[in-house]
Amino acid sequence: MTIMKRALGYFAMGLAGALIALTVHDRTRSSTQLSSNPTPVETPQVRYVNLANPTGGTTAALDFTYASEATVNAVVHVTTETAVNVRDPFADFFWGYRAPQQQQLRQGAGSGVIISADGYIVTNNHVVEGADKISVHLNDNRMYEGKLIGRDPSTDLALLKIDASDLATVPYGNSDAVRVGEWVLAVGNPMNLTSTVTAGIVSAKARNINLLQYDASRDIFPLESFIQTDAAVNPGNSGGALVNVSGELVGINTAIASTTGMYTGYSFAIPVNIVQKVANDLLEFGSVQRAYIGVSIRDIDQVLANEVGLDRIRGVYVNGITDGGAAQHAGMKTGDVIVKVGSIDVNNVPQLQEQMAKFRPGNKVPVTVLRNGQEQVFDMTLRGREGTTVARVEEPRSISSTLGAEFQAVTKDELNALKLDHGVKVTTINGGKFRSSGIREGFIITKVDQEPVKDASQLERLLANKRGGVLVEGVYPNGTRAFYGLGL
Repeated sequence: MTIMKRALGYFAMGLAGALIALTVHDRTRSSTQLSSNPTPVETPQVRYVNLANPTGGTTAALDFTYASEATVNAVVHVTTETAVNVRDPFADFFWGYRAPQQQQLRQGAGSGVIISADGYIVTNNHVVEGADKISVHLNDNRMYEGKLIGRDPSTDLALLKIDASDLATVPYGNSDAVRVGEWVLAVGNPMNLTSTVTAGIVSAKARNINLLQYDASRDIFPLESFIQTDAAVNPGNSGGALVNVSGELVGINTAIASTTGMYTGYSFAIPVNIVQKVANDLLEFGSVQRAYIGVSIRDIDQVLANEVGLDRIRGVYVNGITDGGAAQHAGMKTGDVIVKVGSIDVNNVPQLQEQMAKFRPGNKVPVTVLRNGQEQVFDMTLRGREGTTVARVEEPRSISSTLGAEFQAVTKDELNALKLDHGVKVTTINGGKFRSSGIREGFIITKVDQEPVKDASQLERLLANKRGGVLVEGVYPNGTRAFYGLGL
């Protein structure tokens, strides 16, 4: 009986505990449900610690609103149209004849950053390359036609101009001062979602991802020293702004690392110090003025460090010296290790290339090298690729390149067959105004704005000073007469 009473007592105690626990659970669930009411909650705060005094520091809310509001109106949506010739691939297979090419418009989109109140805009070269028409859409829904001032495939940058004034701008920051772990914002127009802001941190600097293709025949010598971030960037963000929390431009968003074509955690931006130099060169000279030390270089790994007797891995190894280059004139030798350009440390090839990209031929810069364990400073006068120390001004583009066409004289047989006494024949169309207007290869131009055209040089003279709409008349080899309007 005593055992029975004791067991009943334990059972009663357990039942009471269960009832108490059930009551607490119900209150917790009720409290969770009620917490959806708009009860004021303090904003989570981040503690910023002074690294020199880890016990110090202040408490402040993490806030991106200033940088967002200061930059969103200065980031534009860039849309493009490109006329491409296509042929029906099924005509040959099913019908046994070669179908004529048809013209279709290919559309593209990206972003751009207004860098001056009078309408100069920086974007990526790949956003506007080959475009027949460029449109710039502002955040307040105004739209302008964009004029291509210049582009630089080596850095994937381009400079546009719109006819506007008093525009919002993003001030230049200093990409040399950007630190890994620093908060940054990506501002752009991903997937046509205009005026989008995302946040992340700087994940790494001086990244070379082999994005740009080397092509010496087209004077393309890739320069890659990207700022890597984890701010979400997607197609359409290209050419948009990477800004710091002060609203300063620190980079131009250019690429993502992805196996799907969409954002998976890594994005890359061109450092603003390169952007500013390229934009200034395109505006002033029409082409980018690149300065060279005159050396062949390589990164230093542990094996090379052991071979040359370095106590630690640092700098960039000089593999060879170019005859007549700046390095040779200054006294640099093969085997030297470049550790600084100016006051900036360099520890890999992309870092060295990034620093050199800020200078023009003729600029003087101190370069610090490590030789036999001792640092030496060489004052160098940098040179261009041709060995010159002066800037090279780009020749004005010919009307042929503007029109995107090549021409040749019409033969006497062609003139006789078409009953013409003058004209110039379009032999090749590779972009520009002709392709966007619908003119096809083989077209014989006979008049421009009612004035007869006898040869290619006369065509260039007639179009050189034209502005606005221009009427082009002519005939195709099959006798079909045609009229086209060009906007110059």
